[in-house]
Amino acid sequence: MRPYTLIAGDFVDTGGMDRANLALADWLVRQGGKVRLVAHRISDSLRQHPRVHFVKVPRPAGAALLGEPLLDAAGRFWATRTLAEGGEVVANGGNCAVPAVNWVHYVHGAWKPEATGTPLRQLKTQLSHALYVQRERVALRRARLIIANSARTREDLLAATGVPEDRVHVVYLGSDPERFRPPSWEERRAARAALGWPEARRVALFIGALGDRRKGFDRLFSAWARLCTREGWDVELKVVGEGAQRSAWERQALAQGMGSRLQFLGFRKDVHVLLSAADVLVAPTRYEPYGLGVHEALCAGIPALVSRSAGVAECYPPELRRLLLDASDDVGALVQALEAWRSEADMLAPRVAALSEVLRARSWDAMAASFVKRLEE
Repeated sequence: MRPYTLIAGDFVDTGGMDRANLALADWLVRQGGKVRLVAHRISDSLRQHPRVHFVKVPRPAGAALLGEPLLDAAGRFWATRTLAEGGEVVANGGNCAVPAVNWVHYVHGAWKPEATGTPLRQLKTQLSHALYVQRERVALRRARLIIANSARTREDLLAATGVPEDRVHVVYLGSDPERFRPPSWEERRAARAALGWPEARRVALFIGALGDRRKGFDRLFSAWARLCTREGWDVELKVVGEGAQRSAWERQALAQGMGSRLQFLGFRKDVHVLLSAADVLVAPTRYEPYGLGVHEALCAGIPALVSRSAGVAECYPPELRRLLLDASDDVGALVQALEAWRSEADMLAPRVAALSEVLRARSWDAMAASFVKRLEE
């Protein structure tokens, strides 16, 4: 196998694109190839492997905005060397402009984050977004081949950058079929006991950052406030994630008397355990290139309500399209969707189980193999 240089911010298992980067690097190493990783962070398993050369790029003050120029410079240096040796180079989005392969997990030109906080913080958000959009456009126009993580991402980057259509292909993300699978009754009961969740209560999960409106938690919060006023609503909401707005949401939940019906769990490394104990995932996102959390929930055998515009929605068969949300700002529609799920949960179970089997066949290794096959073609 040819040597590879992979250029990305992180190769770790704590996030969607980071996890996908890790999976590709891990697969390449296990095929016997030499892999150079130009990044800020990599997992311990990769760091210790004799065929991995880690080029550590600093991230000053922990700021991505300050680290990206350094990642770009280091990436271009090693990419030039790798291509001259007949190797292959893969970069992520706008992090490095090289005439090689670009793997796109997120399109900055498709979503403008809402600027909140102090005037200085708002200015920083606006300037950083403009810079990311510019870097993204330059990098993707220079790439010889672009891999998108969904058809949604492909259409977004075509619109945002104007690159030729025949240069952009889709490879869907994978997952760990052993970690994310439908639990047995005993495993579910044990997970609930370990988490302290009562067996008699149904649990809905939200997984996402609480720093802006992209993941749609504000919409879910409003819907939950309505549902908690209705007699017979017997579902608790658990929120997984951190962000600048978490404390404000916690205070608002207490002020509205939802303290016992809505719990903030913060950042968690045991998402697979939470999914095995939950009954539904709710993801009313406003922009989602793919949606690995939704994918993993379906692999774990629980239904996931997600915006129709999310990339992962492309994987839903016709019989599960009722779980897709149309208007990302329509609180009433989300209330109705949650009520429909609650009344139809038993009927949905076998259909979700069938989709789980399909998605679990798309492992991280299968994704990586498809990715490399596309490059070689």
